[in-house]
Amino acid sequence: MDTERTEHTESTEKTLSEIVIGAALEVHRTLGPGLLESTYEECLTHELALRGLQIERQCFVALDYKSIHIHNAFRLDFWVERKLIIELKAVEQFLPLHEAQLLTYLRLTGCKTGLLINFNSKLLKNGIRRLSL
Repeated sequence: MDTERTEHTESTEKTLSEIVIGAALEVHRTLGPGLLESTYEECLTHELALRGLQIERQCFVALDYKSIHIHNAFRLDFWVERKLIIELKAVEQFLPLHEAQLLTYLRLTGCKTGLLINFNSKLLKNGIRRLSL
């Protein structure tokens, strides 16, 4: 039964990833590279809503550290269905820090999958990284 639950979760995360990537491709196909990250974020929000996904945008996440509780420890660009984290970038190229940031977010939220999307790529397929724990 745990195997079924794990397979279902992986399937759901894969499906969500595919839907998000499709939405990101639509935004990139329409706008192209070279704009501010905030512009892509706004347009991706619209595309994800059109696809009927439950999203939280720029949501703060709390963190318990030893004996303290930090209400706004970090902020996620997108949390889709509380199963997939999306970190947006509009940079020349990914840095190791970008992947480390997303992996930390995954670990601290308990999510298993995240997408790092760089809209400043000439071809968006080269600007997408899917990371999993």
